[in-house]
Amino acid sequence: MKKSFLFLVLILAVVLPLMDTHPCLADAAEPPSILIIVSHAPKDLEITLETTGIKAYRTDKTIESYFAFYSRDLIDSLPYRFKVTTGGISFEITLDAPLNRYDNIFTLNLAARTLTPGGSVSRSIELPALRILLTLVIEGIIFFLFGYRSKRSWISFLVINLISLAFINILLLGNIKPLQDEFLIFTLFFGEVLVFIFEMIAFMIAVREHSRWRTALYVVVANMASLILGGFLITILP
Repeated sequence: MKKSFLFLVLILAVVLPLMDTHPCLADAAEPPSILIIVSHAPKDLEITLETTGIKAYRTDKTIESYFAFYSRDLIDSLPYRFKVTTGGISFEITLDAPLNRYDNIFTLNLAARTLTPGGSVSRSIELPALRILLTLVIEGIIFFLFGYRSKRSWISFLVINLISLAFINILLLGNIKPLQDEFLIFTLFFGEVLVFIFEMIAFMIAVREHSRWRTALYVVVANMASLILGGFLITILP
């Protein structure tokens, strides 16, 4: 038990200093914007709106970067012409499709030099897989430290956690715009409450290797770690 507590304290000590904070404007509507997603964007990549000469506001995540133009940067008339510069090479991409009022998300393929609406299919697979893997590793270590060794316990652990993680990732992927970290954290917290209730019931029924008190304590510690890890991943992953 002492090892499990020390492990949780270590997670808090490492994760909390790394978590970003973002200003939140109350009663403020989301401004019209164009958001361009670039996977594994080079450090020197710049995207400029040629009609105004304004460079996109860049936000780097772990495996992709966001290039945003807000209402103050945009003009009403189409087409929008973007100049993309990286590695001493530049090219132009024209966007002449009508924009939505607020939410305009595109994916830039640097190799093909194309700009397509929405996010890529690989993005929708890669990000949830990474979140699931990291969460399973953390909760698996805690499960092991709590003394669970039997094959049946570990099968139950995997099944219950895969169901929980599928639910959380569906919530996080549900038409949520990138960069809305505050909203994502609220969604994560709400989802974790439901997951906690589900896992407490499921683990108490399925895992009988140790006492119910130990199992209940594991669920509490594991879900605290998941909430902390999830909040941290939101700040570094898309």
